[in-house]
Amino acid sequence: MSKKEELVQQQQQQEEEIRRTPIPRGNQVLGLCEQRVGGSRMKVRCMDGKTRICRIPGRLKRKLWVREGDILLIEPWELGGDDKGDVIFKYKPIQVELLKRKGMLKEIMREEF
Repeated sequence: MSKKEELVQQQQQQEEEIRRTPIPRGNQVLGLCEQRVGGSRMKVRCMDGKTRICRIPGRLKRKLWVREGDILLIEPWELGGDDKGDVIFKYKPIQVELLKRKGMLKEIMREEF
């Protein structure tokens, strides 16, 4: 494959990732991973102002690798209070830029700097 073909393929892949960026629906919220607690759990600061202990569900455990500072899509638990939740999706850097442009990450970014 030539260099030009590789660049075109990379650009198409980036456009596909942007197109497939999930946006919070229903009670889902965006959050910032603050600290790994152990196992598949972490402390996440959510856009609704709460800090939750979130876990990675079993179906995503092997596929999803989360580090501190990652932007995540969180679904709060309905039972057991509002201080726990599940990680549904981890955003890639290209997708985070898209969310910033849409103005969905203003609260998290304002607190960080």
